[in-house]
Amino acid sequence: QVQLVESGGGLVQAGGSLRLSCAASGKIFSNNAMAWYRQRPGKQRELVARITSGGSLNYADSVRGRFTISRDNAKNTVYLQMNSLKPEDTAVYYCNIRQLPVGYNYWGQGTQVTVSS
Repeated sequence: QVQLVESGGGLVQAGGSLRLSCAASGKIFSNNAMAWYRQRPGKQRELVARITSGGSLNYADSVRGRFTISRDNAKNTVYLQMNSLKPEDTAVYYCNIRQLPVGYNYWGQGTQVTVSS
């Protein structure tokens, strides 16, 4: 079992910044990918950013250049620095950890991010 605890969501004005954190604990294999997904109102859950334990990165086109994902492997923690936030970034943000190449797949409980115009 792996547990994910997210923090850092909240309310911010457009143009502002927030930093999300997600700490993983439990039986974690060293080869994994940690990611942030989001679910906007009325939309399906979508990938925001992903980082592997080896450092490979992926970003959604809508956030590239504004959001930065990073991780601390020693702490099994992933971060999402969100700058230049827009109202359309309003969503519940979920942390995910997935064993590579295949294996476990766990989700956090989600944290609300609201960007006011």
